[in-house]
Amino acid sequence: MKNSENGESLKRKKYENELRKLQAELCALQDWVKLKGLRVIIIFEGRDGAGKGGTIRAITERVSPRVFRVIALPAPSDREKTMMYLQRYMQHFPAAGEIVIFDRSWYNRAGVEHVMGFCSKDQYHRFLELCPMFEKYLVDGGTTLIKFWLEVSDKEQKRRFEARIVDPVRQWKLSPMDLPSRTKWFDYSRARDRMLDATDTKHAPWHVVISDDKKRARLNCITHLLKLLPYKKVPRPEINLPKRSMKGSYDDSATLKGRKFIPEKY
Repeated sequence: MKNSENGESLKRKKYENELRKLQAELCALQDWVKLKGLRVIIIFEGRDGAGKGGTIRAITERVSPRVFRVIALPAPSDREKTMMYLQRYMQHFPAAGEIVIFDRSWYNRAGVEHVMGFCSKDQYHRFLELCPMFEKYLVDGGTTLIKFWLEVSDKEQKRRFEARIVDPVRQWKLSPMDLPSRTKWFDYSRARDRMLDATDTKHAPWHVVISDDKKRARLNCITHLLKLLPYKKVPRPEINLPKRSMKGSYDDSATLKGRKFIPEKY
């Protein structure tokens, strides 16, 4: 499993240049989504450490949070456990002119919940049976549904987990499920395969992203996303910065004297 034919890592400068071009296109996409009142859901799933969070940040860091909303739900509360399973996800679905990105989604039931024993076998099989019907209802109702599966190799997942353990600014990424997931690699593989078999449908197909090389994975994923959402660039009016009015002028910097300023250590 490789991200490129030569296996070479993408140079940072080239990556940043390519990413900036793609992010400009994402800004054009958001204008189109707003203009046409589209409703879009993008799901990111994959093994722990596959790079979902970094890919989502690359997509959203230059666009409006009023158009692109990221949903990363914690474990369900006691009250949420009594709800219809999909209920707590549906309340975050997009209205017209919105793109909602799920950093993990209702597919938790086909993955971590099943592997770690958080749901019954009946609940698991019922989910796999009903999920395609639910997604067809969603798509037939006018919502665009895009599903990405980020696939990371055993060797690379191990490397990323070990890096998190020793890095204080990345230790927070180690969830209570991350370390146990290492011992259940093949259980997760079988769960992935069953999920794809049951839910990789014509109306809501899965798009697999090879993610051992994070930079390439992000660029490939955004490029494919832009192809999946046909759009046209919306003309923008010419913008002219107005001059500052001097009406009612005063020395507004002097009035800050005596306020509590933060120390300028840098």
